[in-house]
Amino acid sequence: MEAADEKREPLKSKDNKGLNSEQGSRKKKAPGNHEKEFASEKLGAICPRTLLEAPLQRVVPVSESLAEELSQAMLRMDMGLEREYAYDIFSSMMKQQLYAFQAFDLPRSITAEMRALVIDWLVQVHEYLGLLDETLYLTVYLMNGYMRAGKVRIRSLQLLGIACLFLACKVEDSTCPEPAQLCFMTGDSFSRKELLRMERKILTRLKFELHYANPVHLLRWLAEVTHSTLELRYLAQYFLELSVMEVDCVRFEPAQLALAALHLAQRLLLQEPGLREMEMFQESFTKLHSYSEYELSAVYPYMAKAALRGPSAPLHAIFLKYSRPHKLCVSTSAAITASEYLSRCLGSPIA
Repeated sequence: MEAADEKREPLKSKDNKGLNSEQGSRKKKAPGNHEKEFASEKLGAICPRTLLEAPLQRVVPVSESLAEELSQAMLRMDMGLEREYAYDIFSSMMKQQLYAFQAFDLPRSITAEMRALVIDWLVQVHEYLGLLDETLYLTVYLMNGYMRAGKVRIRSLQLLGIACLFLACKVEDSTCPEPAQLCFMTGDSFSRKELLRMERKILTRLKFELHYANPVHLLRWLAEVTHSTLELRYLAQYFLELSVMEVDCVRFEPAQLALAALHLAQRLLLQEPGLREMEMFQESFTKLHSYSEYELSAVYPYMAKAALRGPSAPLHAIFLKYSRPHKLCVSTSAAITASEYLSRCLGSPIA
């Protein structure tokens, strides 16, 4: 039975043409300088169901100048073929409350600390394997969806995490680790057969709905439109990645998380009033969305708390990841360590 199980074909459904489909075979980015590395990764596919439902409008009305700015940003991101549909793609990415768990409760057997421990370990595995950023966000989204849909045993939590990573690789990465390699990463706590069985359980419970309006896609596009510096982009991505550790952040829309991360990073780096860079950023930023300052600042306390803990946090894989030179050491920068604004963010939402 085990040998037959190993040779099985990828699972399929009417709406999913297989986990190794053309849509999930995104090529890895070519090596280059940091600017090109950040901007060249492609925007993800838009889930078809976002076009069928009528969620709350979060994007500002189309204007000729805005459409042109979005189009030019796509061109700079090596997406010239898609630039004709820039505003339509952007509008779809902003309508993302379908991917926010408004009433999310962890299973009784799982605590927020247990969830954070598994995600911290997944961040290390993800970095060790050199996977795309999109893969990590999709992994956590699948984990949240599975835990929201039913019971999870404590013993199976790590298995759930590595199985979600296995599925996310098939959707987002051009290469996928072998099951035996992933089992080895767990210290051989689980067999290949157990991993493949958990994969089938995830697909069944989630009804093959593996698409996700990934906030990191929108973050990169927004950073390109606002002509953000490389340091600002990595700092915003650091804040965004910190949010995956916080169970309270699953109730926020992906677009809300991306916008809040970028805005918070901008406030830390450009704190002196009257700076031309701040004025240019605010002018470009405010015409891209209809979130209020209160809605964005509701996310700040979670990002600020995680950033200020830094190396003293019991789980600091993300801090270490962004303390390395290829991430410009943003997690240890003075923008965080010497920031009074982050401390003020720890209270209730601020304007």
